[in-house]
Amino acid sequence: MAQKPNSSGPTQRQQRVAELIRHAIAEVLQRGDIQDPVLNSHVITVPEVRMSPDLKIATAYIMPLGGLDEKPVIAALERNKKALRQEVARRVNLKFAPDLRFLRDETFDEADRIDALLRTDKVRRDLESQPQDTNDQDGGRES
Repeated sequence: MAQKPNSSGPTQRQQRVAELIRHAIAEVLQRGDIQDPVLNSHVITVPEVRMSPDLKIATAYIMPLGGLDEKPVIAALERNKKALRQEVARRVNLKFAPDLRFLRDETFDEADRIDALLRTDKVRRDLESQPQDTNDQDGGRES
């Protein structure tokens, strides 16, 4: 019986495989198994990998330490995609080695945007105008 596509997010299998691939990519980059001057001169973080539903495409979100030289690092990863795929296949036992894609991790940018929103005058004014909670934690009982 065919399964219905689940639009609520990745399946447990997708998440498990993505995490295995994330660890494999991070290990390859950390150990310097790929001989590329750009990759060897940067510390690269792989905070997340997302798998396609058929497990044939792995999208790795990467961030060089400090966010420096993002474009050259992504270009170097793309240049060495075949070797990275071989190393991942060697470390992760799957029927098919997934095609690797690399994107810049934007979670830090999103966190900065939310932080900036929380520091705006309007939010500060709203927080100051809310009444303070004077209710005791013990429910008003005397000790």
